[in-house]
Amino acid sequence: MLDAARELAAGSVSSVELTRAALDRAHALQPDLNCFISIDDTAALDQAAAADAARAAGKLLGPLHGVPLAHKDMYYRAGEISSCGSNVRREFKPNITATVLERFRAAGAVTIGRLNMTEFALGPTGHNAIWGDCRNPWNTAHVPCGSSSGSGAAVAARIVYASLGSDTGGSTRLPASASGGTGIKPTHSRVSRHGVMGLSFSVDTPGPIARSAADLARVLRVIAGHDPLDPTSSRLPVPDYEGGLTRSIAGLRIGVPRNYFFADVDPVIGASIEAALGILESLGAKRVAVSVSLAERMSELSRALVYSEATALHGHYLRTQAQDYSPQVRVRASTGLAIPASTYVEALQLRSVMLRRFVGEVFGECDVLATPTLAIPVPTLAETGVGAGESMWPIIARLVQCTAPFNYLGVPALSMPVGFDARGLPIGMQLVGRPFAEGRLLRVAAHYQTASDWHLRSPVAR
Repeated sequence: MLDAARELAAGSVSSVELTRAALDRAHALQPDLNCFISIDDTAALDQAAAADAARAAGKLLGPLHGVPLAHKDMYYRAGEISSCGSNVRREFKPNITATVLERFRAAGAVTIGRLNMTEFALGPTGHNAIWGDCRNPWNTAHVPCGSSSGSGAAVAARIVYASLGSDTGGSTRLPASASGGTGIKPTHSRVSRHGVMGLSFSVDTPGPIARSAADLARVLRVIAGHDPLDPTSSRLPVPDYEGGLTRSIAGLRIGVPRNYFFADVDPVIGASIEAALGILESLGAKRVAVSVSLAERMSELSRALVYSEATALHGHYLRTQAQDYSPQVRVRASTGLAIPASTYVEALQLRSVMLRRFVGEVFGECDVLATPTLAIPVPTLAETGVGAGESMWPIIARLVQCTAPFNYLGVPALSMPVGFDARGLPIGMQLVGRPFAEGRLLRVAAHYQTASDWHLRSPVAR
């Protein structure tokens, strides 16, 4: 993306050319990947033409001037349909526009369409019985993971340069890992949620997927920062993420958990992460072993928060339009009915206590924590679909094993590609930091990506 932005700014390529190429690729790959809910050629080319006209007049719109993007279909645009992947909202037209989309517009980005997602973001696989399942671009028999399935697939397939997903239990990092992209869940409150479909107020976090850590740094620079329309957004100043990428990582302590995260990890995934840690050590980082106490408990508390709040949010629709949900998502949306109120309140009360304990125990010993993103190989659509019966639930639980604890804590976490398994599917490593340490995670990932080429590999011809 950075190269494209530089070429656009210099006038060596036009936004119309890049946007037309993105649209052609989107249409060509849509039958195989089903990563879009809608593709809007006319609006996209109009935006691109406006960007080219501005550049011709000597006006650079912003750091994403003329760059084609696409976003998960849960970011609202006033007067335009946002289905949230569901029949319940198939014709829903909000009267507000998401702040993050306004910031992209101000930065000069072009939007080419709305991306597929798990219905109402309720699920980590990418299945969607309403709009059709999104498929992994490396092997279409496999899930792209979710809920930001279309975002991960569209970036990995080199249709767009970056995409907004969202992360409530891993839904930015999981599709980044499964499809071979680089994705970040910022600190809870770092990015405005105004105009974004809600799922679980306590943990929902908008986050981007891109082709590299350097691309993420630019995107995060655009969307981060306080928003008066979202009073929960942080007022802390936004650092220069791009400027910090070149700072050395020599002496930086990379913590590797002794417990939980590597329990029963697939051997090939474990070996890939071991090799990635070796590269970081060769760049001057130091590996240290750390313990993450109560990790499993944090995952349980995260589920209690998410499902309690999701059921409360969907209560009206479940009472009036239950038939419009797909069966699997209707069950998930109703799960909170079985969670006692005392458990939900306990999860809220323990959150700050456990965050202080985590930061003290872990980041007293290291600067960045490294874990698998997915501890198991990317499963197939069949293994995780409703036809699999009861056997799908343990797989789905394993998908969020390494990601959900950090949603509960609200800390930033990034996934980057570090290899491929025997079936040619990507492997991701997760980097976790203390609150508002996104810049450090991006710096470590950027240094790793200067010494490796996993992030440059594409599942389809360029």
